[in-house]
Amino acid sequence: MRKKQNTIKNGASEGVIKTISHSIREYKKPSILAPIFVTIEVILEVFIPLVMTWLLDSIENIEQTGGDLLIEILKYGLILIFLAFASLFFGIMSGKFCAVASSGFAKNLRKDMYYKIQDFSFSNIDKFSSSSLVTRLTTDVTNVQMSYMMIIRIAFRAPLMLIFSMVMAFSISWRMSLIFLATTPILAVGLFLIMGKAIPFFKRIFHKYDAMNESVEENVRGMRVVKSYVREDYEKEKFEKASKNVKEDFTKAEKLIALNTPLMNFCVYAGLIALYLFGAIFIVKSNEQMLQLTQLQSFMTYSFQMLMSLMMVSMIMVMIVISAASAKRISEVLNEKPNLTSPENAITEIADGSVEFNCVAFKYSEKAEKPALYDINLKIESGETIGIIGATGSSKTSLVQLIPRLYDCTEGEVKVGGVNVKEYDLDSLRNAVAMVLQKNVLFSGTVRENMLWGNPSATDEEIQHALDLAQIGSVSLDKKIEQGGVNASGGQKQRLCIARALLKKPKILILDDSTSAVDTKTDALIRKAFAEYIPTTTKIIIAQRIASIEDADKIIIMDCGTITACGTHAELLANNEIYKDLYYSQNKVNNKEGN
Repeated sequence: MRKKQNTIKNGASEGVIKTISHSIREYKKPSILAPIFVTIEVILEVFIPLVMTWLLDSIENIEQTGGDLLIEILKYGLILIFLAFASLFFGIMSGKFCAVASSGFAKNLRKDMYYKIQDFSFSNIDKFSSSSLVTRLTTDVTNVQMSYMMIIRIAFRAPLMLIFSMVMAFSISWRMSLIFLATTPILAVGLFLIMGKAIPFFKRIFHKYDAMNESVEENVRGMRVVKSYVREDYEKEKFEKASKNVKEDFTKAEKLIALNTPLMNFCVYAGLIALYLFGAIFIVKSNEQMLQLTQLQSFMTYSFQMLMSLMMVSMIMVMIVISAASAKRISEVLNEKPNLTSPENAITEIADGSVEFNCVAFKYSEKAEKPALYDINLKIESGETIGIIGATGSSKTSLVQLIPRLYDCTEGEVKVGGVNVKEYDLDSLRNAVAMVLQKNVLFSGTVRENMLWGNPSATDEEIQHALDLAQIGSVSLDKKIEQGGVNASGGQKQRLCIARALLKKPKILILDDSTSAVDTKTDALIRKAFAEYIPTTTKIIIAQRIASIEDADKIIIMDCGTITACGTHAELLANNEIYKDLYYSQNKVNNKEGN
């Protein structure tokens, strides 16, 4: 059973590596050159102690036999200078290509994830949450970038330095080299145990990061509400709790990782003590027959290189453990299949704005206990104006989101222009449907830049005409809109979003409670503009005020996810008690306000 679990885990790890490695792309060359230059750098560095030994031996021989000491020093000195500068050059080049490769890899990861997210449906985004996606695009990518940088440079340098130094050390004295064979397993076993305990903590940490980022995002977005209700202290406590959760797991993980340093120091100093002790014994007892003093000096250099290599390996292991969880989270986004895609040979032409719901049911999640919509049968002719009214939570928004395929129905079919929406090209379908959502979103930039979302080729005259129709014609096209439209009132944001939708010249226009922040007079003027400017466009208006929809060709009443009544204003006023009560209660309030 354990073997099977290990096989599954290894397969998952390979899948993660394979997924994220696709983002290397044009940075394959620097990714290959970096380790090549590191290899050359290590070889040159390893030869420096050996040349030093030759120099010392040569000086000793010259003192005994005679010879030109200056020439020998110059000869070996030039060799050492060449090795040092060559090693420096290749080290610089490896660092340069390593930086280019790791930074480019991180750039591609962010790009690939961002592009992937653009193709996600609402249900895909609901699965991850926006705060989690932000964490994956930032913190997780940075972790993977650091790990990749270490892998293509230090992960090559450390083992190569270890192997070459070990070979050189064995060539000097195989007896002394056995000391390393004793300390290395201790370090390896210790690192394995430390990493095994630390990995679960790092996996949990990133989920808690998501929760903390979500708290920050929610607070910043709702800052005006927080301040108006004087809830700063509550929000501080909530953030403190999320931050504390991250700190606690990080502390536990770092405590385990911190054991790596004393373990490393123990192996290093134990090895050095053993080397000095046995080296002195071999030199004194054998009268430098088994080991010479110059050899011991070189041997100490190689031993230091080996121990430093082991230390670098431990650092790499730590970084890989941290980045492994991040890599998995990134691959989850890259491997996520968008729930909504265009079919092969998709239809790109939408005949008209007619809409039809045939026995439609819809769940936001397969795990949901009951559907958000059920038993929906509705036919809307092209050019009709349809009003939808109902209590909060009656799934009015869920109904209209099925038309442009922001979600797909679970059962039945939705047709636009007489064709099932699943047969259309997604871009073509959504270009034919303009939707002004409940939460009006404006982007940082000018009014003109925001309007061009509706039609990138629109002229200033066309933009101004759309603004006039939306009853906000006095606004300057060069007016700066701050992020989220915070410098515009609720009514201004709604009307700007309506103007943006009108620029699409859609076959279907959906207004999801999009005139709630404007007065009744302006609301009436907007509806009049719709009737005159886009008479052939199908208009679906979700509203809380009956005055906003009483002139509609049909009014739909929804309750608990289904249609309970459908008819004109006069028909519903005569036959539907719910509609009648709502109408008279609203008119009573209006009359009082008028008095």
